[in-house]
Amino acid sequence: MFLGHFGVALAAKPLAPRASLGTLVFAALWIDLLWPMLLLIGLESVRIEPGATAMSPLVFEHYPWSHSLLAVLLWAAAIGFLRLATRDVASAIVISALVISHWLLDALVHIPDLPLMPGGAHVGAGLWNHPAIALLLEVSMLAIGVTIYARATKAFDGVGHWALVGFIVFLAATQIAHTFGPPPPNVTAIQLVGLSQWLLVGWAVWIDRHRRPVRDLPPATLSLLR
Repeated sequence: MFLGHFGVALAAKPLAPRASLGTLVFAALWIDLLWPMLLLIGLESVRIEPGATAMSPLVFEHYPWSHSLLAVLLWAAAIGFLRLATRDVASAIVISALVISHWLLDALVHIPDLPLMPGGAHVGAGLWNHPAIALLLEVSMLAIGVTIYARATKAFDGVGHWALVGFIVFLAATQIAHTFGPPPPNVTAIQLVGLSQWLLVGWAVWIDRHRRPVRDLPPATLSLLR
């Protein structure tokens, strides 16, 4: 799952208008932001096996600290608790839910390799072996998320509009490259690409700084932006 995580983050904006889109993307991506760091220090492992599934050549050998359900629930609680420092309870709940949503969406597309807990049983519905269905799900979730976000916020300058357009185009291009391109040459490349996702969090922050929630805009300003 890739586009779907961003779709959920975008769709969450009306539920947490005080939270930056960057924060929402961070929460939705958190376990994939953590995973390459754990790969780098050797706490988790993956190998490349072309044909492992129809859509992904990766075999996730060991990733209980980032991707087990138990670990994800603990990460969600911790990250939501940190958000409570801002006294924004609604955003804290949404952020925790976004962290958990990542595991639930991954469980739809992964083969049974997602652990319920370290050393426990593994689950996965395996939609990566049904590319048409998986891609339709990904694209639909992103389209719904973009629509909700675009309706819930308004750009107050050109950056707010074009940064969002560029973000969506980049995500779509990345999905195409991942789906139809060659497998990564080595695990180091996987680590570097995974770490580069932090740039997408920054991009989302940039977008949101140039947009405002519609409900926060006075009627006169809103009429000018339409």
